[in-house]
Amino acid sequence: MSEPQERIVNPKPQASDQIDQALRPRTLNDLIGQDTVKENLEILIAAAHKRGEPVDHVLFHGPPGLGKTTLAHVLANEMNVNIKITAGPAIERPGDLAAILTNLRAGDILFIDEVHRLGRVIEEVLYPAMEDFALDIIIGKGPSARSIRLSLPHFTVVGATTRLALVTAPLRGRFGATYHLDYYSLKAMWAIVNRAASVLDVPVEPGGVEEIARRGRGTPRVALRLLRRVRDFAQVRANGIITFEVAQQALDLLNVDSLGLDEMDRRVLMTVIEKYQGGPVGLNTIAASISEEPDTVMDVVEPYLLQLGFLDRTSQGRMATRHAYEHLNIPLPIDEQPRLL
Repeated sequence: MSEPQERIVNPKPQASDQIDQALRPRTLNDLIGQDTVKENLEILIAAAHKRGEPVDHVLFHGPPGLGKTTLAHVLANEMNVNIKITAGPAIERPGDLAAILTNLRAGDILFIDEVHRLGRVIEEVLYPAMEDFALDIIIGKGPSARSIRLSLPHFTVVGATTRLALVTAPLRGRFGATYHLDYYSLKAMWAIVNRAASVLDVPVEPGGVEEIARRGRGTPRVALRLLRRVRDFAQVRANGIITFEVAQQALDLLNVDSLGLDEMDRRVLMTVIEKYQGGPVGLNTIAASISEEPDTVMDVVEPYLLQLGFLDRTSQGRMATRHAYEHLNIPLPIDEQPRLL
């Protein structure tokens, strides 16, 4: 009989995970950008400390990559409490949520990513937990079934979503504080890239920092990914130092243009302009034309194109704007110029 194999339950953290943790701000003082949200969180945390209570339930919403998960960790660090992390799709049964809730301690933060994807049955269990800090459990089946209520310690739910409209009204109403995260300014992006280069010990000149920041789509996650790829390029094709010219060559090789548009962004715009004469065209039609999921187009591509003013949403569908034509160096159709923004 062969010896039983040892199962690795808690593998050692990977190097990439350790780098991500190093790059992630730990306190509000480390946080760059999102000044309005930061100021509101400072007040929320200070008030909770004065009262000796956990912070109220918080909901962060906005495009992906803007720091919703980071803010949840910052909140836990500032309150000096533990954080438990899960995601809406991962909680399939009420028992899953009950197991998580009963393991929380007073003041702990439960971070639920993609909170809009919680099932209705799960939400029914979460409502009394958030409002009354109680867990209702059904014991038994049929006529002998009975309900018991377990008291829970006071904890904080921090939710994150890219689709606020899909968060049900009863759930949204139970969050005491709701904050919208917007794209970062170029100044904030410059500071984020510069700090990350220092943490990663990457030699970089101000021009290189600015070029990466400018093409980072106003999104820290994207800018940090580009920094790593430019670092690779500098080490292989240059002398290891990220100059403006090195950053420009590396990002051009990655097909990231001067405004941060990548291949998928351009495919969406070109589809609307060339296949559908600038629109209007429906989201599902665009997604089918480029062989992508509609949710990918809506959550990943559209927000930045809307922010730049390259795309317009109308009741009939999506339309490419004058700015999109100009950026792509495509002549404006003469017969359609009056309707282009």
